[in-house]
Amino acid sequence: MNRPSRYIPALGYRWLTRLYDPLVRLTTREVTFKRQLIEQARLESGQRVLDLGCGTGTLAVMAARLCPDAEIIGLDGDRDILELARAKAKAAGVQIPFEFGLATELPYETGSFDRVLSSLVFHHLSSEDKLAALREIHRVLKPGGELHIADWGKSQNWLIKVAFLGVQLLDGFAPTRDSVNGLLPRFILDTGFSDTAVTAAYATVFGTLSLYQARR
Repeated sequence: MNRPSRYIPALGYRWLTRLYDPLVRLTTREVTFKRQLIEQARLESGQRVLDLGCGTGTLAVMAARLCPDAEIIGLDGDRDILELARAKAKAAGVQIPFEFGLATELPYETGSFDRVLSSLVFHHLSSEDKLAALREIHRVLKPGGELHIADWGKSQNWLIKVAFLGVQLLDGFAPTRDSVNGLLPRFILDTGFSDTAVTAAYATVFGTLSLYQARR
């Protein structure tokens, strides 16, 4: 089985994990892009939805509130951050199972989900692990199921490219290089998806944050 070459916590270092929520909220227009990601996924009653790399659970909680009759499941490879997600869901009054697992080895049967959502996860992965994760997502999606990603995209100009250095210093230059070079859509196509598109791009303090979608 493919294994991640190195697990990278949310802000690169475990001691920064509790700063993740306020930093993302202040620097990435979080409510705007996450709401847009959920809206483009067109969640419906009865759908089974995986929030891959759910982190502290913000996206999963938002999805559960916007579509309470969908089954939302959160998955992350950081046990500490999963505890934060469970506390957040409890405080919000929503029931979401948050489970431990890795993107490259999803612990689900083939064709288990109608939608897979992912926010600020793929830039943590090496090129090899991005491809392995996308193949796993393709496997667990039902035919016609959809993938919706929010992550760093190709820098729109040199100023934004310089701003992105902050992300690269925290998360590493090797895994984030794919993002700044705009390679994620190609990786998605290479792993069997169709109808791949970049649907939005937001200028943020740390760079261009893009939304992607694709169909199995």
